[in-house]
Amino acid sequence: MNRVPQRLAATFGLPALLVAFWWWASADSTSFYLPPLRQIIAVFPQVWTVDRLETDVLPSLARLAAGYLLAAAGGIGVGVLIGRSRVLRGIAEPGLEFFRAIPPPVLVPVLMLFAGIGDQMKIIVIATGALWPILLNTVEGVRAVDPVLVDTARAYRISGLRRLRKLTLPAAGPQIFAGLRQAVSIAIILMVISEMFAANEGLGFAIIQFQRSFAIPEMWSGTILLGLIGFGLAWAFRVVERRVLFWYFGMRFEGRRR
Repeated sequence: MNRVPQRLAATFGLPALLVAFWWWASADSTSFYLPPLRQIIAVFPQVWTVDRLETDVLPSLARLAAGYLLAAAGGIGVGVLIGRSRVLRGIAEPGLEFFRAIPPPVLVPVLMLFAGIGDQMKIIVIATGALWPILLNTVEGVRAVDPVLVDTARAYRISGLRRLRKLTLPAAGPQIFAGLRQAVSIAIILMVISEMFAANEGLGFAIIQFQRSFAIPEMWSGTILLGLIGFGLAWAFRVVERRVLFWYFGMRFEGRRR
């Protein structure tokens, strides 16, 4: 029971301190571009009404989910194939390192030429950027599977999908989830960037419209909402990760106790 307050303090302590510092530091601000935090909070419920959440935020979250799920499916699937084959890994690694070095926002104008400016382009942008951390971490996780376990599975004639489900994916799970965690933040960034190019709705579109019309408190309120969404997604991801990898966190906890 004593661990609950500690976890709450660890989760919300630093954000609360940062908000308090922002409130104090901006209290007497007269800058047009850096308004006091109390002014930003005052306009927040006026800007982000239920109607605006339905027209701007929900479509953004839907595109984020679609792009992220595509990246997760492609990254894990291709990563397992490359990680299990030394020949395929040798062929693919130079290309993977090349494409990983390209900043995903640079691809937005290129993808617009092929996919247009609709939802399809935005989903592809999110999936393309979020793919690489998942793919590369999956490859490394599969490569790092204990050879003794692989030999034991081979000796017991455990192969195919059964070996993948019982050995490869669980053993590579922590590394795969590390890539999935990195991909969440990348996907959020690309969601916003993609909506700033030739869009007529979405959270990124709303923020850039506020900036262009010099509605600065409203613009900051959109930025805060974006941070809250990122915080909520990160928290939800941690819950899912701990449930899926309960055995891994249990081993770590027992190791610390010893």
